[in-house]
Amino acid sequence: MAKDIQGLGLGLASRFAGSRWAEKYGLRKPAERIAYLSTRAGFKFFGEMMQKREKKQDSTRGERLPERKQQPLFDLSLSEEQQMIRDSVRSYAEEIVRALAHDADENLQLPETYLQDAMALGLNLFSVPESMGGAAQSYSPTTSAIIAEELAWGDFTLAYAALAPVGVANALVRWGTQQQQQRWLPLWLAEQPVTAAIALQEPHPLFAPDKLACSAKSNKQGYVLNGVKALVPFAGKADLYLVAALLNGKPQLFIVPGDSRGLNFTRSPAMGLRAAATGTLTLDKVQVSVDALLGGEDSDFDYRAFVDLGQLHWCALAIGTCQAALDYLIPYCNEREAFGEPISHRQSVAFMIANIAIELESMRLLTWRAAALAEQGQPFHREAYLAHVLCADKAMEIGTNAVQLLGGHGFTKEHPGERWYRDLRILGCVNSGLHL
Repeated sequence: MAKDIQGLGLGLASRFAGSRWAEKYGLRKPAERIAYLSTRAGFKFFGEMMQKREKKQDSTRGERLPERKQQPLFDLSLSEEQQMIRDSVRSYAEEIVRALAHDADENLQLPETYLQDAMALGLNLFSVPESMGGAAQSYSPTTSAIIAEELAWGDFTLAYAALAPVGVANALVRWGTQQQQQRWLPLWLAEQPVTAAIALQEPHPLFAPDKLACSAKSNKQGYVLNGVKALVPFAGKADLYLVAALLNGKPQLFIVPGDSRGLNFTRSPAMGLRAAATGTLTLDKVQVSVDALLGGEDSDFDYRAFVDLGQLHWCALAIGTCQAALDYLIPYCNEREAFGEPISHRQSVAFMIANIAIELESMRLLTWRAAALAEQGQPFHREAYLAHVLCADKAMEIGTNAVQLLGGHGFTKEHPGERWYRDLRILGCVNSGLHL
């Protein structure tokens, strides 16, 4: 009942924020802020209530969120909660994120208070189980994909920076031991934003996620890690890394504190993701404890599923950015005139926009389908692979066409087309770094 009251209150606040009366009297932004903060405070409150419940738990295996029941039909309709989350994140992306994107890309760094402000959305709380003080009731990669999509509508890179720590939390909840969760997940519940990242990508040619050059060897103190990781965000200032390495010929993940001896970071701005301050992370005889192996020795960790969930997260980011491009291009082409009429009256332009909409829907359908299967505990590798192949191909095509449709404006920084183009090409060369 308490949750129903909270949901009702949040719904009223959201509806008030979108009303004409709030717009007329300049109360829209304060109302939205109240909605965000009430969500965060409410989730914390109910999390504390849930912690008081006595619950029997395995001494080593960590908290596991329940999977949703299998459904005979593939249902794309969103629940009331998912729709509310979608509307709130879209509003935040429209009002806050989009305005920050250009300067963040130019300055090669995140806005000073961006991660702190993003916490008001409660993204960190959605990853942590209620029993540990968070807001997650069940395992829902579909909801995570919706959040990523809507946040990327504001900007691809800023969405990635906000969701990279969430991906680490998702992995800890999905695979971590009880001890690992109790030690690290409180960082996601603190007042200060946590910076954490998954380090999987490597700089050598023809890199494949199951053929890692980074290695781990066991010793009396735990494990020693050696290797190089590429496209790691946060300019070497992350609190925590999840590092993929080969242990006895098998890919595993290791929890590496950001201040570990032997970690070195070199900034190397890339074509896209520039605001995330990506670079190369070198591990030179980094010693970690026995507890650093994600899930422990007798783990239920599934490396293939981990990579697939990361790919789906990138797909969701691409879908959000492609949707932003479509929403930007339609009014532009209707208003831009050439030879005495809007350029949208030309069939070549109209067909190109129609194709963007068609491909966008296919990208969303495949991604949500794969996420829904993962959510129900069913095999989803085939669907995740198809979704990533399609999104990697069509995201680059849509980014290219966006620049083309903007004409000379597409080549300048006056319009966001060139930034979309640079960011969307990351899907063709990245293998993970996120986790739904």
